[in-house]
Amino acid sequence: MIMNNKKGLIVGVANSKSIAYGIAKHCADNGAKLAFTYLNEAIKKRVEPIASEFNSPYIYELDVNNDEHLDSLASKIKADFGEIDFLVHAVAFAPKEALDGEFINTTKEAFEIAMNTSVYSLVSLTRAVLPVMKDGASVLTLSYLGGAKFVPHYNVMGVAKAALESSVRYLAHDLGAKGMRVNAISAGPIKTLAASGIGDFRLILNYNEAHSPLKRNVSIDDVGKSALYLLSDLSSGVTGEVHYVDCGYNIIGLPDLA
Repeated sequence: MIMNNKKGLIVGVANSKSIAYGIAKHCADNGAKLAFTYLNEAIKKRVEPIASEFNSPYIYELDVNNDEHLDSLASKIKADFGEIDFLVHAVAFAPKEALDGEFINTTKEAFEIAMNTSVYSLVSLTRAVLPVMKDGASVLTLSYLGGAKFVPHYNVMGVAKAALESSVRYLAHDLGAKGMRVNAISAGPIKTLAASGIGDFRLILNYNEAHSPLKRNVSIDDVGKSALYLLSDLSSGVTGEVHYVDCGYNIIGLPDLA
């Protein structure tokens, strides 16, 4: 199995329908040992059975906007789990009101929340666990087409994803000297807890299914397989990339008119 003797930290798993769960499952099925984080006590109740499913006793409280949590994370991982081979950053948030109406009406507060939680957290989290990351380790984050192009109702989160993708490139440069790789997956729309806050999401799903080359939507299983590649040694020469897993929807300029 390609992840034998590999250890990784999964940040942002919410439930068994989340993209982070799909990634964790494929890594674990291929031999990886996993550690998880949870935001608060309510989320902890969801994460504990997932960690148990993957035979992991390692779960850590982590609010990515809490410096105390970040500052203590590496020492906890080192004591319990040792060094890690990969990090999955699956964290994003914007206030619901910032995903409605016109982008021009985004408040400064909502903009800062979206950028801090969805973008800066990749930088701060990677820096926080750097002391326990092995040379050659892989970092993976999650993006969406709305970061590269306009998508209705995505608003400030689209701007955040654009900044996230740029951050991937700059982090890839900084960590490359250590042989560490940083990449992103831009997944197609998937019915997850995070997606529930996006307006007309069912219409977006239907449109993507109708107009993508593969004529279907992606699943967390699809994303998990691609993540396995990017987190494993199979992608040892790949860094700074945004890898689309969207059934080809991103290549479409104008759908078939017939």
